[in-house]
Amino acid sequence: MSVTAAHITDRRGAELLLRYLHTRHPRLELVFADGNYSGRLTTWTQAALGITLHIVRKIAGQTGFHVLARRWVVERTLSWITQARRTVRDYERLPAHSETIINWAAITLMTRQLTT
Repeated sequence: MSVTAAHITDRRGAELLLRYLHTRHPRLELVFADGNYSGRLTTWTQAALGITLHIVRKIAGQTGFHVLARRWVVERTLSWITQARRTVRDYERLPAHSETIINWAAITLMTRQLTT
């Protein structure tokens, strides 16, 4: 997970995150994203990094809630993270502090799952 300043768009943040992931995990081949990240980002990701950015789109004419492939994983994870009291509101002054708190919440979740 990555936290950026408010003036950085989601697409630019995704590009920064994908570059970071590629350097840390060079064997990464496939990333799922929602429709907001389609277009130039998908072609850049494939050409520059060799990573396929698979866009999970809504079903045509969809009304109401429907579980979409792989998209529920992100929603579930965000729900788990916001259960930590400190992540419910944005109290931090710096993006690095927010990122640390989110990582801390994620580590807590993982250790709880390992011990049950």
